[in-house]
Amino acid sequence: MSTDQHPAPPRSAHSTPLVFGAGAAIGTLGGMIGLGGAEFRLPLLITLFGFAALSAVVLNKAMSLVVVLVALPARTAAVPASEVAAHWPVAANLLAGSLLGAWAGASWAVRMRSSTLHKVLAALMVLMAAALVITHTTTLGTLALPLAAQVPLGVVAGFGIGAVAAIMGVAGGELLIPTIVLLFGLDIKTAGSMSLLVSLPTMLVAFARYSRDGSFAVLGANRRFTLVMIAGSITGAVLGGLLLGVFPDLVLIPALAVILLVSAAKLARHEGARRGSRAVVPR
Repeated sequence: MSTDQHPAPPRSAHSTPLVFGAGAAIGTLGGMIGLGGAEFRLPLLITLFGFAALSAVVLNKAMSLVVVLVALPARTAAVPASEVAAHWPVAANLLAGSLLGAWAGASWAVRMRSSTLHKVLAALMVLMAAALVITHTTTLGTLALPLAAQVPLGVVAGFGIGAVAAIMGVAGGELLIPTIVLLFGLDIKTAGSMSLLVSLPTMLVAFARYSRDGSFAVLGANRRFTLVMIAGSITGAVLGGLLLGVFPDLVLIPALAVILLVSAAKLARHEGARRGSRAVVPR
């Protein structure tokens, strides 16, 4: 566990309506673009609800895992399971790297100092904003690579995505979907379902790694908070799905990217402000 984290897991004292409402807002944002919204949830857990960076990552990972489990059967209405199963070599290729990446990413996260983890999370949120814009505002083609190049690139990409997803506590769909389209030539709907299949075992590996560390105790200390925010996130995701297409992508995607960038900036400054407030000795 990172050396400057509190040994006792923090408990959230925020009201149930606030927690549910925050989860619903996050779920709605994600649902409008077909994502779980974990990248929007993470900065709120830190800046609004006051969790330490590592505790926020573990909570975010637990909530993301539940959202993926709910989303998997729902996706079969859009893309039949048989169609996804036909592309199992793609999932196997990415998983060969992502499972190792998830274990490595979680191991790095628990060893980082809190200040370092804040900076890393801020940088990764900028990456997520860029991936969001590229995926939703451009027409992704395919690299048409030979199998001899496709397979090792899939393993390397999977490792990187697994590490990023573990460090942020997200499913990683924002990075998996464009990777699947570019490297393997699948259409974006099938890629969305395939990303969930890759995300689930990848998240379980990261979760298993976090469970070996004391930071995992934050889940037991905040069980009610977690369940309420999950309920809000699922409710919001359904609402966001109903609002799909109401707002044009040319307006929605840049707005969400700006939210991520602003959140990244706040996250980068948050640790410094927190340390500064601790340095003030009341008289």
